[in-house]
Amino acid sequence: MKKNTITRRQLLKRSAFAAIGSSLFFSSPLRMFGRPRNENLTKVILVRDKSVLENEQVNASVLEQMLDNALMELTDTLDAVSAWRKILKPEDVLGIKTNVWNNLATPSQLEQILITKAKKTGIAENNISVSDRGVLTDPVFQRATALINVRPMRTHAWAGVGSLLKNYIMFSDRPFSYHDDSCADLAKLWELPEVKGKTRLNILVMLTPLFHGIGPHHFNKKYTWEYKGMIVGFDPVAIDATGLRIIQAKRSEFFGEDTPLNPPAKHILLADTRHHLGTADPNKIDLIKLGWKEDLLI
Repeated sequence: MKKNTITRRQLLKRSAFAAIGSSLFFSSPLRMFGRPRNENLTKVILVRDKSVLENEQVNASVLEQMLDNALMELTDTLDAVSAWRKILKPEDVLGIKTNVWNNLATPSQLEQILITKAKKTGIAENNISVSDRGVLTDPVFQRATALINVRPMRTHAWAGVGSLLKNYIMFSDRPFSYHDDSCADLAKLWELPEVKGKTRLNILVMLTPLFHGIGPHHFNKKYTWEYKGMIVGFDPVAIDATGLRIIQAKRSEFFGEDTPLNPPAKHILLADTRHHLGTADPNKIDLIKLGWKEDLLI
């Protein structure tokens, strides 16, 4: 009887450990109790939340939590502050490369979240700038040591899709020179001195992606849907390849048959096989899915 007796102190101690374990489990179940990670695979985070859109408006607090959760998983940290400090340093000069296409722009709420997170890591406000078409003349971008690449996913008349790889085209003073062969060599943009080696984070916005269109300036709201997600990671090729799979799956679902993009988004595969910028092969991507799972399409 004495051997099996638990003292009040022992009970409190066990309860404390149980509470800690429960807290860690619910804050990051995949990290502690999920499938083992293969270090040879490229980690990509797909995060979704059903409540991020309310009456077609972005809920900024939900969006911020989605991004924090994705970064904690991406960086193997247990809190958002530590995650952001792994990505940005106080001495950085940060350019946030956004996208201003008026039909489907980077959400202003997300731009503001990124600014706020950067400032919390210690970066001075005058060392942070958000720009798209003015990156070559923006004084912060001209001396940037770090870039965050963030834009929505959509179909594109020249490249098949407009996504992270294409988002850097404004760093060229001759963007039209990348249009040959369905924009096959967009990965070359990442060798430009304004870009090379500076990208700390890539965010492909999948809140309301555009999955179909015809012509250079196409947009029809009926070809968007509330996917309510983001794809986050360090490898833009792996992220774009993942986003492309979702777009293709949505096209098949919507049209009732396999409906390839025209033109095909060949630049994503070529970014891997020809330019060796990143990984396009889904068998080499560790896709971690967080949050809302309904109609995931992948």
